[in-house]
Amino acid sequence: MRLDIRYRCRFDYSDGVRESQNELRVVPTTDPRQQLVSARVITSPPSRVFSYTDYWGTRVDSFGIREPHRSLEVIAEASVETRRPLLVSASPRMEAIRDPSFRNEHLEYLQPTPHASWGTRIGNEATRQSDLAGPDLVSIVLAIHRRVGAVMRYAPGTTYVGVEVEDVLERGTGVCQDYAHLAVAMCRSLGIPARYVSGYLFTTNDATGADSEGDVVRVQTHAWFEAAIPGVGWLGLDPTNAQQVGVRHVKTGHGRDYDDVPPLRGVFSGQALADLEVVVEIRRVGEPPAIDIAAARQRAAAQAQARFEASRTRAAMQAAQQQQ
Repeated sequence: MRLDIRYRCRFDYSDGVRESQNELRVVPTTDPRQQLVSARVITSPPSRVFSYTDYWGTRVDSFGIREPHRSLEVIAEASVETRRPLLVSASPRMEAIRDPSFRNEHLEYLQPTPHASWGTRIGNEATRQSDLAGPDLVSIVLAIHRRVGAVMRYAPGTTYVGVEVEDVLERGTGVCQDYAHLAVAMCRSLGIPARYVSGYLFTTNDATGADSEGDVVRVQTHAWFEAAIPGVGWLGLDPTNAQQVGVRHVKTGHGRDYDDVPPLRGVFSGQALADLEVVVEIRRVGEPPAIDIAAARQRAAAQAQARFEASRTRAAMQAAQQQQ
């Protein structure tokens, strides 16, 4: 699916500020499931934008503004093509995650972090889901995914970044970041590497509350999680919307938790207060074309026959030349 994304944020300050330094993490990444086609970042007041990839593999657009200003507007526009994820046809048993080389490779996604630190309640809940699912690793991850969606209710304003995930589980309400952090903590408590993912979801009817105008939707930034499966890779799941990550999900980055992939982080010099407005619009440019398997096979057969006939013709010509 081809999607055009426009991220716009604006800060209005109560007084003049200066020396604003910022990091933006809102441009889609390129990975096996999606391809970034184009991107640009514009700021007002204007600034030079320096782009790089951080330690976790997320694109960062960094910029600074030295002149005094009363407002700051940032617009990031990008086009991305997404693909359907590969289906998991086989799953290892739980013992596979105890392999020393696998654990060393994913060690940073096994440790507690400020937003994904578990206690007794989360540990017990994860163990219960593991016992119900059996020894199959993918089944356990899917059980955690379903359980998080079942115990949580989407309710904006009931939590904030910084609430401990144990408190999130006790309250049973939150937003997509809370769903993702809870799932990550439950996976890690069992020794399953898991990471927090930031991005967008193109949808007109989801828990995150999207406004639709035809093929254009106005959404919020979104979050989900990925679990590492030995021999398979990263399995992406969206517990907020009770679905596997698919062509409508656009990933901007991943990390241990929210702190590694905030959409915008910055500082400025001054005593002003700031009002923030964020608007994200996604336009669907086109669906991936349907594949006619029978027609594709016929074309392949015809091409093979044409190559065979051309080969026979060349051989006949070469034989005739040798006889001459």
